[in-house]
Amino acid sequence: MQLIEFLAPHFQFVSDPTAWVALLTLVVLEIVLGIDNLIFISILTNKLPEAQRARARRLGISAALVMRLVLLATISIIVQLTAPVFTAFGHGFSWRDLILIAGGLFLVWKATKEIHHTVDPDDHQDTMVGGTLQMSLAGAIFQILLLDLVFSIDSIITAVGMTDEIAIMYIAVIAAVTVMMLAATPLANFIAKNPSIVMLALGFLLMIGMTLIADGMGYHVPKGYIYAAMGFSALVEGLNMLARRRKKPGGGH
Repeated sequence: MQLIEFLAPHFQFVSDPTAWVALLTLVVLEIVLGIDNLIFISILTNKLPEAQRARARRLGISAALVMRLVLLATISIIVQLTAPVFTAFGHGFSWRDLILIAGGLFLVWKATKEIHHTVDPDDHQDTMVGGTLQMSLAGAIFQILLLDLVFSIDSIITAVGMTDEIAIMYIAVIAAVTVMMLAATPLANFIAKNPSIVMLALGFLLMIGMTLIADGMGYHVPKGYIYAAMGFSALVEGLNMLARRRKKPGGGH
């Protein structure tokens, strides 16, 4: 009974139609924002031995959910992350900016190393997995956690900008991460079975990394442009895959 009394004020939005629109919009937005995270997790876990991949994806996405929920619980602190802590080059840098820049640099480094390894697989001197062909489960989880933190902070700050209802934020985040959990294995398997998709996904990560750096430096790039570019690239690659399949013996006329 006490629990119901405690939760009741947080669910008063159920009688407000505009709150439902905000919830639906935020769920969709959080799912779209989760695509970046999901591509990274898929590429990284495909480097693990096959028996460990599903477990690593579950652990990585579960960690993303926990991190987002913890950040929501400390939402007053998260909002303060947008306050400038110092000024340089005419731009006031906040902790959010610094986290985005660090995450962007990490993504650019990761994508560049893996592109180099994909283009020149015989050169193993400096691969993204630290000089070995397969990384450990702990190493993969650690790297997923680093990017989870970056994407989680961006996700939560987006949620704060969309609505004031904490219950709506929790529902949207849980729904988005549930979709990520369901989509993770099919996406990772699709990437693994189509080598050309790997390069496209790495290109996406490179673009996302540069976008994070630009955002942290004060140059905001509308997400719509990024996802439009990703969608167009995916469409072109889909047509290429269809053309290649048709050219194979027995693949079509």
